[in-house]
Amino acid sequence: MSQWEMVYGIHAVEALLRYHPKRVKQLWIAEGRQEPRVHTLVSLAEAARVPVDTQSRQVLDEQVEGVHQGVVAQVSPSQIWGETMLEELLERAETPPLLLVLDGVTDPHNLGACLRTADAAGAQAVIIPKDKSATLNATVRKVACGAAEVMPLVAVTNLARTLEKLKKRGLWIVGTAGEAEQDLYNVDMTGPTVLVMGAEGKGMRRLTRELCDYLVRLPMGGSVSSLNVSVATGVCLFEAVRQRRSR
Repeated sequence: MSQWEMVYGIHAVEALLRYHPKRVKQLWIAEGRQEPRVHTLVSLAEAARVPVDTQSRQVLDEQVEGVHQGVVAQVSPSQIWGETMLEELLERAETPPLLLVLDGVTDPHNLGACLRTADAAGAQAVIIPKDKSATLNATVRKVACGAAEVMPLVAVTNLARTLEKLKKRGLWIVGTAGEAEQDLYNVDMTGPTVLVMGAEGKGMRRLTRELCDYLVRLPMGGSVSSLNVSVATGVCLFEAVRQRRSR
């Protein structure tokens, strides 16, 4: 792993400067950027004693692949949580836990969008398998718009074993599958809940599916048969939010 990585985009860099300033080694701003949001980044960097410099857009374009919005930071490598930290999160939960499991989502854009939605819905953590899954990188951070810095991402060696442990702790496993007979809106998610989303195209793996207490589907009224995984995640998480607020 490289000693440093590049994070870009206003939201992602601001989140790092606010919540993890010690991880930021250097901040670069594109020449000519003078708007208030950029001034905020510079103020945060100066308060954290992070060096700030200006660069041409061409130089920034060469440093990163993606739309950097004229803001690039050099930071220490991403930290992904382990299973022991998941136990601590559950112990500290003041409300019935809501966890999101992504069973083999490989597109970093989808992972970033799911992290953002999970944070907005008040989930305690996002769980992914260590293998055959997207992981934290600059693209994920950019799409997550800062959520990657505050939403715990837990990578587990054996997802099936982790789900078994969560079931023993009293959490209910709700898996999504297009062929499920029960609609999402008919399942109670006001209690401790783990929402499982399958991989793009393939859906959940067999062992994951077998460990689910409920299999649910989204009722589709149009010509398409399924939604993008990040969109479906948003629908499902906020159905849980709706149920919990109404109760």
